[in-house]
Order: sequence, then structure tokens, then C-alpha cells
Amino acid sequence: MTPISPDSADSPPEGLYSLPPDAGGLAELLKLSGRGDEAAFAQLYDATSARAYGLAVRVVRDPSQAEEVAQEAFLEVWRTAGRFDPRKGSADSWILTLVHRKAVDRVRSAEASTRRDTTYHQGSQAVEHDSTAEAAHASMEARRVRQALHSLTEVQRQALELAYFKGYTHTEVASMLDLPVGTAKTRIRDGLIRLRDTMGVGQ
Repeated sequence: MTPISPDSADSPPEGLYSLPPDAGGLAELLKLSGRGDEAAFAQLYDATSARAYGLAVRVVRDPSQAEEVAQEAFLEVWRTAGRFDPRKGSADSWILTLVHRKAVDRVRSAEASTRRDTTYHQGSQAVEHDSTAEAAHASMEARRVRQALHSLTEVQRQALELAYFKGYTHTEVASMLDLPVGTAKTRIRDGLIRLRDTMGVGQ
């Protein structure tokens, strides 16, 4: 993974990862998502997931890691959408900032692990417990998500994994599963809500 400067942790590099102008559409969808509107969130996801995944790939340099980062970020979007304040910036910037922070956390966690392994093999002092705990905490959210996926029904998990891990839109998921688009969206939404409930996240 490419080292990340601490100064870049709060937001993606300006100009590289911007979404197309939405004339307020994304902001409205984000506002509705904050009120628990799953249909609005589904539209928001369709409009932003591809670029969110692209940003994650640019930062972590690993497709499988980027898939997990993007999923974590969209779960964060779903549960914190009510905090979005349009007076402080655009909806697309807010979403991509969450993705960027998750990606940077993943890179830093991996770099910390590599440094500890190198130190250990060079015969230096043993890794202290608090350092190990700190690194474990950085990846705890990803483990919680993977564990929560097991709570879904097979059809929910199949649809959600295609949408989140593979980055397909709802229309593409419907085509791949030979389902009406509405049915595919329902499976994804139900799976997302069940994930949230399993993880103990309130609206």
C-alpha cells in the first residue's frame, strides 16, 4: 500500500475524486436517508457507489480491501446521514470524505502491522499490548460487518454482496440474479437494514 500523509486524512485530494454536480439531488437523498428512507438511500448508493469504490481503490491499492472500505463507508453514511449539514459542504464531498477516511485508516492499520512485524523479526523489543490493541481496533468495524453478513438470509446476502462488495448497481444486480429491479432493490434494502440492526446501530 502507498503511504498516506497525515495531512491528507480528513479529505480526498481536491479535484481527483469529485462527483458530478447534482443540483441538490444528492443532498436531498442524503437528507431523506437520515430520516430512515431506504428508497432514498438506494438511489444515493446507485449514484455514488462506483466513484466511492474508485476512490477507495486509489487509496488502498487493493481491490478486495477497497470493497470492504466502500461497504464500511456506506454503512457509515446510512447511520450518520442525519448529521449532514449542507451549509458546510456538498453531499458528494461529505460522502467521499467518509470513504477517504475509512481508506486512510485501513492503510495506516496495515502500515502499523508491517512495522511491528519488521521490528519483531529484527529482534527488537516485543510489541506492547496497547499497540496491538490499537491496531486491532482500526479493523474492528470490518470484522463486525463480515460477522453481521452471516445474519442475513441467503437471498439478502447474495444481493447485498453484489451491490456492495462487487460495486454493481441495483439494475445490474437485478439482471445478474434474473429478478425484477424492484425485487432486487428490496433485497438490498432489507439486507442493509438487517445489517444495521444486527450491528446494534440506531437511526
